[in-house]
Amino acid sequence: MIELIALALTVGSAIGGYLASRRFVSDRLRYVDAIQRPGIPLVAGVGAALLAAPVVWLLPLFGAGTALLFGAAVGVGVSVGRREIRRADHRLISGR
Repeated sequence: MIELIALALTVGSAIGGYLASRRFVSDRLRYVDAIQRPGIPLVAGVGAALLAAPVVWLLPLFGAGTALLFGAAVGVGVSVGRREIRRADHRLISGR
């Protein structure tokens, strides 16, 4: 039962990290040119995993995999947010 709760919390944190990072990038960083650099999703994912590592170390239900999954979800969210910005800019330029 405890394992199921830990799994649900892990998946929830990954989904939350993905949604929050995608929304932040597409809404708040729309006019920041640095977000379009190729390595930014990797930097964001590694940074999120490093920031989550001490938190999961303190909590008994989480492990290192949770921090890694959270970091990967944040990196993917940043990447998708960047893609949304590029698509919106393309639609504005092409008039669609």
